[in-house]
Amino acid sequence: MKPRLVVTRRLPDAVVARAAAEFEALFADDMAPQDALAAAVTHRAAALLVSGRLRLDAGLIAALPPSVRIAANCAAGFDNIDIAAARARGLIVTNTPDAVSDCTADFAFMLMLNACRRGAEYSRIMQAGWRRSFGMDEMLGLRASGKRLGILGMGRIGQAVARRARGFGMRVLYHNRTPLAPELAQGAEYFATLEAMLPHCDILSLHAPGGEATRGIIGAKALALLPRGAVLVNTARGALVDEAALIAALGSGQLFAAGLDVFAREPDYDLRLRGLPNVFLTPHMGSATLETRTAMGMRALDNIAAVCAGLPPLDPLY
Repeated sequence: MKPRLVVTRRLPDAVVARAAAEFEALFADDMAPQDALAAAVTHRAAALLVSGRLRLDAGLIAALPPSVRIAANCAAGFDNIDIAAARARGLIVTNTPDAVSDCTADFAFMLMLNACRRGAEYSRIMQAGWRRSFGMDEMLGLRASGKRLGILGMGRIGQAVARRARGFGMRVLYHNRTPLAPELAQGAEYFATLEAMLPHCDILSLHAPGGEATRGIIGAKALALLPRGAVLVNTARGALVDEAALIAALGSGQLFAAGLDVFAREPDYDLRLRGLPNVFLTPHMGSATLETRTAMGMRALDNIAAVCAGLPPLDPLY
């Protein structure tokens, strides 16, 4: 018999086809936690394929039927899952850490360039019909090339951003829990504390994990340490940033601009951000390419297939 699988989110066609061929799969467009629990029970599932939108908290994990052996998170992050509760329950949890790096790094640069070069404002001018030429001193942005780029969180995605930054002639700085080996750092300058790095950052790009340890790490104090007129980019987690402090910094000119793909509340983000001219906003789309979303789904299925075959998972989280 094929292993029984509950897929809690819509996935690209190729992933759906593989899941249907290799598993006795139950598909849903977007399951709420209680719907996922009910489906796991009625389907007698051996595995769940979930994404960051579905929270596997301690209560839900404890209520899962004994048949469920693995929850494969179709994401690089895993702050939607209570890992301690999963370990206590004996539930294997995996993620897809490598699949998202390049597309998310590309997206970070898209946000960075649009923030520096006033992309949102230029787009609004064109949508309004333009009709007036601008003088040599009007609507000026910032040149991104040659700037000092600070990276908070030098994991896979942070390193991918650093590789792209070198092509723009940027000086790469980073803060991480520990310094990278020289072959990974590739000349990037390590700062032992975030506070020490911030005054040297013309552009700050966030790639740290979510969770209580990093919640609000970019608040009023951190923003004040940046050089006046700096640019902030966030493709990591919205909770890293105190959005009230961010709005104040954008309004005061402490920040020239920001490029944001993630928010403290999603999808119900703070609409005050929408009203600021110097913010380029996207709806949490860092990994949203056909190639990457397909690779994420396939990697999640690889983990599920391994566990159901009695093998170790490829990407265990504990």
